[in-house]
Amino acid sequence: MPNAKVLEEKKALVASLVEKIKNSPAGVLVDYKGINVEDDTKLRRQLREAGVEYMVIKNTLIRFAAKELGFDALEEHLNGTSALAISTTDDVIAPAKILGEFAKTHENFTIKAGYLEGKVIDEAEVKKLASMPSKEVLIAQVLYSFNFPIMQLAIACDAIVKKAEGNEEMKVADLVAAKVPAAEEAPAEEAPAAE
Repeated sequence: MPNAKVLEEKKALVASLVEKIKNSPAGVLVDYKGINVEDDTKLRRQLREAGVEYMVIKNTLIRFAAKELGFDALEEHLNGTSALAISTTDDVIAPAKILGEFAKTHENFTIKAGYLEGKVIDEAEVKKLASMPSKEVLIAQVLYSFNFPIMQLAIACDAIVKKAEGNEEMKVADLVAAKVPAAEEAPAEEAPAAE
């Protein structure tokens, strides 16, 4: 039986883990076996730069934290070697994207499961999340869609100006007049002949 000091340390670790997961929008559980020190260092640096905390942690401690959080579905994935990547920012895609890319080039490194907004997700859902564009790309796409009509109007106006410049005799007023027929151009009605 472990002594009281060790037991208190483990309880503190579980409480800390519970707090980190509660304050995190997303996380990914992986099996890290077969990874060398050099690759692990690169992976940790990449995760840290993206605002993701990565830790190798005993399955027993994860199990206690998961039970406290109501993440019972994680139980079946807690075997073998386990590491947990927790997003410390509001970017829910970063842990899945980085670990998913890493798993593609490292045969024994596998994604087990994850969580998203307080719900456990399986490996397939983590991979779907990893295939989504990053938050920055999504924002850029939305801004582009807002900007597109304005951009098209600017291109059309520029084309009109270039057409006017190409024909020196034609002026903007002439362009407008060409679109709206003048009143003088309307056919005049013939007056009845005098008797």
